[in-house]
Amino acid sequence: MKISTTLLTLFLGLNLTIAQNLKSVTYKDGEQKLLGMVTSNAGKKLPGVLILPAWKGIDEEAKNAALELQKQGYIAFIADIYGEGNIPADNAAAAKIAGNYKQDYKAYQRRISVALEELKKQGANTERIAVIGYCFGGTGALETARAGFPVAGVVSIHGGLAKGNDRMNVAIKTKVLVEHPADDESVRPEDLTNLIAELKTGKTDFQIITYANSKHTFTNPESPDYNEVMAKRAWNHTLTFLKEILK
Repeated sequence: MKISTTLLTLFLGLNLTIAQNLKSVTYKDGEQKLLGMVTSNAGKKLPGVLILPAWKGIDEEAKNAALELQKQGYIAFIADIYGEGNIPADNAAAAKIAGNYKQDYKAYQRRISVALEELKKQGANTERIAVIGYCFGGTGALETARAGFPVAGVVSIHGGLAKGNDRMNVAIKTKVLVEHPADDESVRPEDLTNLIAELKTGKTDFQIITYANSKHTFTNPESPDYNEVMAKRAWNHTLTFLKEILK
């Protein structure tokens, strides 16, 4: 029986979509139930990328990033930082819970550590792991580096750059890429200056790229801040960095 070209195309497209679906993963931090997501190539011992989502939890930007990373040959795992029952319903709630984790940075680092372990359980190559994060997750990417977790590198995408004044600078050994929108009103000039000084403390291998005409959430198509040209550049910079450190 012959299959028409149109039907074959639809069939292949359907199977490609199914193959790229994300799978829900339940894991725990103590008694707190966490609901993450992993790409469908889990278990294949490929390089792994942990995605730390923005302040409202797992969103479309994080999901799309995971699917794009799968196409590039990575196992991607999206972390659940807040846990079941704690997902904020609006910006005010998101600001409050994200602010709590920024203040209690050790709790944030612990949730990231648990997610890294889950990524390993999902079959990622334990010697080839990186972390990328958006907004609040971008702060988390820097906290990953500050904690000294054994990852090849981190990418902070329009993340908060500041840390508490009572925290000492420590030598950061992992590679760091910061993708910073030039017109981000949530980041003070001194935050960027202090971050550079922090990274210089341990002679960190770091790069900071500033994107012109870009406000805070410039990479998110659902945001009024979205800048398509700069978002594409930022993603290409992310892929170049990941290819260098993971492959």
